[in-house]
Amino acid sequence: MKAAGVSVPEAVREIVTRNRSVYDCMKMDLINYTALAVKIQSEVERHLGGPVNLNTIVVAIKRYADSFDQKDEVRSETVLKDARISLTDGMVDIKLPGDAYDDGYPADLLEKFSRVTKDFDFFKLPGSFRLLTEDLEGIRRIMSSMPQGQETFSTGLVRIKISMPLEQRADAGSYVVELLHKNGVEFVDAYFSRENMIITFDQDDAARAYEVLRTVARG
Repeated sequence: MKAAGVSVPEAVREIVTRNRSVYDCMKMDLINYTALAVKIQSEVERHLGGPVNLNTIVVAIKRYADSFDQKDEVRSETVLKDARISLTDGMVDIKLPGDAYDDGYPADLLEKFSRVTKDFDFFKLPGSFRLLTEDLEGIRRIMSSMPQGQETFSTGLVRIKISMPLEQRADAGSYVVELLHKNGVEFVDAYFSRENMIITFDQDDAARAYEVLRTVARG
């Protein structure tokens, strides 16, 4: 029995998108549609709750692959248009455990940070929270006063911050990740919100990432 609301193209799109290697090969036109259809047929049938003709899956795969060129053309023209992109080196990413939230600890820590610099980002994550800030002597002093063994540091990072007009942000996160991946640029971490994208890179990758993003933003 077919699952309510699920079509073959939708099932194919979800399966392919979740598999990064298959997705990349499809985007580069390096995959045999029939062979892929055979490989994912059982998974498509699990999604739909019943048997699915192999040719139907092949057609769905081909239509999904054909949509890439059109989507890329539209997205590259609009997603990062007029985006403001800034780069800051010498950043440190500090990770603290979630139980540090007890007794108002984060507020105290942020207040101390703000005395040293206004240029820091705070992220609450499941089980932990993160602080991304400039690697300054004052920040080091604050962290050295904490109980040892709680925090972890990633130093020598470069931060790229992207801000875009509201109407152009709908799929910006996925587009930027895909754009960087396609250009052979790997990031360390990424934090997406409705107002900004903040991405960290190793020193060796930052210049290339900035060039790629700026080129697309300028159109």
